[in-house]
Amino acid sequence: MINIGVIGLGYWGPNLVRVFNEHAGSRVTAVADFRADRCDRLRVRYPTIHSFATADELIGSDVQAVVIATPLAHHFPIALRALQAGKHVLIEKPFTSTAAEAQILIDEAAKRKLTLLVDHTFVYNPAVSKLRDLITSGELGELLYFDSQRINLGLFQSDSDVVWDLAVHDLAILHHLTGDIPVSVAAVGAVHLEGHPVNTAFITMQYARRFIAHVNVNWLSPVKVRQLIVGGSKRMVIYDDLGPGNKIRVYDCGAEGLAADDPDYRRRVDYRFGDMWAPHVDPAEPLGRLATHFVACIEKRAEPLSGGDAGLHVVRLLEAAKASIEKSGTPVPFATE
Repeated sequence: MINIGVIGLGYWGPNLVRVFNEHAGSRVTAVADFRADRCDRLRVRYPTIHSFATADELIGSDVQAVVIATPLAHHFPIALRALQAGKHVLIEKPFTSTAAEAQILIDEAAKRKLTLLVDHTFVYNPAVSKLRDLITSGELGELLYFDSQRINLGLFQSDSDVVWDLAVHDLAILHHLTGDIPVSVAAVGAVHLEGHPVNTAFITMQYARRFIAHVNVNWLSPVKVRQLIVGGSKRMVIYDDLGPGNKIRVYDCGAEGLAADDPDYRRRVDYRFGDMWAPHVDPAEPLGRLATHFVACIEKRAEPLSGGDAGLHVVRLLEAAKASIEKSGTPVPFATE
């Protein structure tokens, strides 16, 4: 049984407390938040949990692993202190504020042989796992493009813009699906409410091969959309996370260019239209799967699916997007890692 401590009881923290308490191999024995009322509300449901006012107090307790669900600015200092105290660490997305901070945490965890996992929750979504299976099996053929849309009305964040809040999900999914590294990142963004951060952004990533990826994020949309399309040379897939039915739909369709000497010079593309099918997707909760994975990695000393290196890659993409936005969309080279 692994004793877990959760730091930060805002929006996401209580969900993390729940899934780790429901897991047979772990229990949350301590929580920390500077607001005593948050701790008090949680202890109504979990009366045996110890509560602390500061992260340092929790880190100094007998917990074996620390889960960090604080505002982004606090991720690095708290995680570093936890690792230095010999605690395994799970950090809510995004990993850190900078790539330099991420690398320090990676090195510290490796030196102390501790598990470091980043809460890229969608990587543990069964629908994303199914999509990855379709890609790795060759079912889609050569990947041509990735096009995602993650838009809604609000919630404006005080410590991050829409890219660091929403695009981080799609960038994590993209890296999990392909494992590829872009050549460049170009992004444009807009501030529509004075005194607030970028609330609308479009990010495009170019790759050495003919694959291209695009991410659209927005806090000012009249509707909530969580959809991505992956196009392959053989088949295409739509993943709609908010869809009422099957979240994954596979389309057996595509297009091929005709020979330049084709007698019908007006017809240069041959379209293929086939069947659509929806593979079965496990209904398991992604956050519960993440909790199970974190505990297993600690017990087996296994490499996490969304470990420090994955978190670092996403932070570097976020930094590149930010730099491009500041340059009015000028592409930013993305050096090979």
